[in-house]
Amino acid sequence: MNTPAVISLDLSMTATGLCDAEGNTFTVKTKHVGDLRLLAIVEGVRNIIGIGKGYLGAPLAELAVIEDLPTHAHGAGITGMVHGAVRSELMRLHVPYVLVTPASLKKWTTGKGNADKVAMAVAVLKRFGRDFPNDNECDAWALRAMALDALGCPLAPMPAVNRAALDAVKWPQLSERAA
Repeated sequence: MNTPAVISLDLSMTATGLCDAEGNTFTVKTKHVGDLRLLAIVEGVRNIIGIGKGYLGAPLAELAVIEDLPTHAHGAGITGMVHGAVRSELMRLHVPYVLVTPASLKKWTTGKGNADKVAMAVAVLKRFGRDFPNDNECDAWALRAMALDALGCPLAPMPAVNRAALDAVKWPQLSERAA
């Protein structure tokens, strides 16, 4: 089975973590203020989809995985603006997306839905041998790894307690994938 071209996004107005279809991670930071930051974030997403002025020949994305807004987050309103801008762009480009709650991502990665950022980083390092410059890139990478597991292309074996988190997400069928 070919590995699907999955990208993943840990959206934030201040430091968005992105993971492209090959597992490379990036952080979008901008000197812009206010809503102008949305333009830089959308451009970063376009680049990892495989279009845009930063396009480096990556395969076009078949699926985008987005860390969903925390239900009771303080910054949910501001982060919601980022989600709206990015989801609109994904729809415009016909890239399907799926939302993964923070608790589901944490449970899949660590086995515990209430794990902190350090536990996430340690779990990714131990299981996958990956280290990241910040938690935004770590979360973005883990979202992609989780999606690949759900789509039948796991990057490493996962314990059943972790994999139970896959059931909390409505994963799309990517029917055009080559077997």
